[in-house]
Amino acid sequence: MNQRQVVLDTETTGLDPAQGHRVIEIGCLELIDRRPTQRQFHVYLQPDRAIDEGAVRVHGLTSEFLANQPRFADIADEFLNFVRGAELIIHNAPFDLSFLNHELRRCGCGQTVLEQICQVEDTLLMARQRHPGQRNNLDALCKRYNIDNTQRTLHGALLDAEILAEVYLTMTRQQDSLFVAETAGAAARRPGSAQRTAALRDRPPLPVLRADAAECAAHAGYLDLLDQSSGGPCVWKRLEAGRAVEA
Repeated sequence: MNQRQVVLDTETTGLDPAQGHRVIEIGCLELIDRRPTQRQFHVYLQPDRAIDEGAVRVHGLTSEFLANQPRFADIADEFLNFVRGAELIIHNAPFDLSFLNHELRRCGCGQTVLEQICQVEDTLLMARQRHPGQRNNLDALCKRYNIDNTQRTLHGALLDAEILAEVYLTMTRQQDSLFVAETAGAAARRPGSAQRTAALRDRPPLPVLRADAAECAAHAGYLDLLDQSSGGPCVWKRLEAGRAVEA
């Protein structure tokens, strides 16, 4: 069964829904088996209230721009249909969930709580576990994992969801084997396998091309990135250390 995840971000009029602040932008993108699809959900919303000046400085969204946008109640069903049953990937999930659940209550969906219809993965908690004592906001993680966020001059829900998807996939990269071993029995059952085996046996030796200094440096840099994403020495470094001990 395919694993469906939705990377989600919001922008708001302020910091606390209990003080009447509202959601003014929702950005979601879909991952299937950790691969981005072309499906997105993105809306701007009319909040029916003023936007804090500090919030405008963060996301640049003004009351004038939002005046003719739909209200949350107009898009609630479409939003719920998009996220239902998915694992939500959110950076600082309590913030976004508190606002979205507040909006659901306001528009008469009070029995619907996102945590009841979706699993939730908080990438801020994940980053704090992997990098304790360090800054773990989205910009800091982009710098740590060499992810280009130069287009992020202002916060935007869909843009931040796209960047968060890259951060999440990098931070949770699995160090699977680079090669899949095929059993002899499975290979033997394939038509023509004996002829291919004979052709490979009679083939002249393949030339061995050694990596140059630049390629070795690039390889070492990539292994360092794997170390950061996995929280410890990656498989290749452990193998190299083992060979050094044996030598």
